[in-house]
Amino acid sequence: MIKRIGDIVLIQLSDIDSNIYLVGDTVIDCGTGFNFTRLRDIFNALKRNMNDVKQIINTHCHFDHVGGNGYFLNAKVAIHEDDAKVLEKGDGELSNADFFDGKLHPRKPERILKEGDKLNPDKLDLEVIHTPGHSPGSICLYDKKRKILFTGDTLFSDGVGRTDIAGGDPKGLESSLQRLLKINV
Repeated sequence: MIKRIGDIVLIQLSDIDSNIYLVGDTVIDCGTGFNFTRLRDIFNALKRNMNDVKQIINTHCHFDHVGGNGYFLNAKVAIHEDDAKVLEKGDGELSNADFFDGKLHPRKPERILKEGDKLNPDKLDLEVIHTPGHSPGSICLYDKKRKILFTGDTLFSDGVGRTDIAGGDPKGLESSLQRLLKINV
């Protein structure tokens, strides 16, 4: 499914893939990578080339969000410092790749994110909000001016991210959700 939200394109490939957001030449989360042909076909339908993506922002290190990073050959990967080692090592346990019967290929992120960092894909001014709980390095991305919040797996329209998996922390997630309640979206 493809849905346009202004100049943001939401791509949903399958039930096991994360949402993929295309913002200019930036992708926020990349899914598992199991559905390459479908993703390529969607990019073609959008008259876009996957090789033109310059930046990937991973909201956390879980396989359903980072497994497809390798399909964007020219993109630089950005991820929070607390999840960066999982990508660097290709850690199947902490990325939950094992749960998906997948394999996470090691990849060194080009940008290590911290609380308060700024990212500027296309017309957005995104601030990194560190929201640990689902994973140690979970982040949300907030555009204060446009009141847009990308929440990864910290928060869903009908629930919150799991904490019963490797790296999960229920108290951390509760604290993160309390922070998000104060944001105007």
